[in-house]
Amino acid sequence: MKKISVLSVITVVMVVFPVSAAEIHAVKVGSKINVTINGKYFTSYIFSDDEKYPFFFPVNGPVSGASVTSMRNGIYPHHSSLFFGCDRVNGGNYWQEELERGRIISVNAEIIKEGGDTAVISDECIWSRPGALSPFKDTRVIVITAPSETVIQIDVTITLETLTNVHILKTNHSLFSARMAADLSVLYGGTMINAEGARSEKETFGIKSSWIDYYGQRGEAIEGLAIMQHPSNPWYPSPWFTRDYGFISPTPMYWPENGKEIFLEKGTELVLRYRVLVHAGDHSEAKIAESFEQFSNEK
Repeated sequence: MKKISVLSVITVVMVVFPVSAAEIHAVKVGSKINVTINGKYFTSYIFSDDEKYPFFFPVNGPVSGASVTSMRNGIYPHHSSLFFGCDRVNGGNYWQEELERGRIISVNAEIIKEGGDTAVISDECIWSRPGALSPFKDTRVIVITAPSETVIQIDVTITLETLTNVHILKTNHSLFSARMAADLSVLYGGTMINAEGARSEKETFGIKSSWIDYYGQRGEAIEGLAIMQHPSNPWYPSPWFTRDYGFISPTPMYWPENGKEIFLEKGTELVLRYRVLVHAGDHSEAKIAESFEQFSNEK
């Protein structure tokens, strides 16, 4: 099993990024790491003891300064902005419901670099449930840059290692996900579009694609968020679980090959790489396709 160190991931990501004139700072305050870009608050990586899993909130747009993502509501209390989790893992739930059903616990969130044109955050997490063996531990590296005044880039690399044999039953609650702000959703006039030009839940649900962009009008500006999956990812390109109310997630877990589950042997290591672009303009103006081409060529 090939091991990938945090340092090697950081080195690769930082070498290939374009130089940005933005000044990016990160500071750890209690159970948050707050990130500012050119003096403006952008996001927090939140890893508090009373949360189900670590997540980002808010994720502020480059023009409005308001979050392009949203937090939990009464109908969907398990959607936490920009996050990573999974339901139905060895009988546990690392996505929703009570903490006793399963938690992804941050044990070592730290700032590796801040200042200049890049902020780098790393974390080590244990997937834990009382009375059960931990199915996973994960190491994550988060690199934040600002390629332009209208685009902010979050690169997330998550290395998952199975600590026991893992059975993931068919589930729509799985892996890297974003819950968009309501005003950007298709239901309120927003646009969801994939790499092939398919739009809305009807055309994108269950369809394999390298990326999806989700954006809408805010006053005089358009703002949105795109998620890209790197071609080196297992199951690439994963089909997408999409919702017109504002949810996107590239995941194979709702479409397992045998129709029932995905099985991973103990000692399996999965490296999952995602690029998130928080942007102004539509997918053409934000050059989402061009950014994916660059991302796909990064080793």
